Amino acid sequence: MSASRTKKPRSGHSPETVDGRAIDEIYGLEPVIDPQLERSAWVRSQWVRCPYCGESFETALDLSAGSASYVEDCQICCRPIEFRLEVDHEGTLTSFDVSRGD
Repeated sequence: MSASRTKKPRSGHSPETVDGRAIDEIYGLEPVIDPQLERSAWVRSQWVRCPYCGESFETALDLSAGSASYVEDCQICCRPIEFRLEVDHEGTLTSFDVSRGD
């Protein structure tokens, strides 16, 4: 029977002192938005109406990267929605629009 092994961080941090950001850095992972980050000034909660099914749902907008355009699936009907964000140099959302992503 083989014993399970735990992968140790390469940076010399002990597992007890490593937080989520340190883990991302150590293993070269891209950060993700988690509930703790949603309290950040860079993340804004926004209600969206799906251009396909017409249902409304709440989503998190990450303003930290500035103006952006990306596709996210509707949380109700799973169809692709294109999000367009305009963010000024101070990180304030100045324009927000959604449309069909096909």
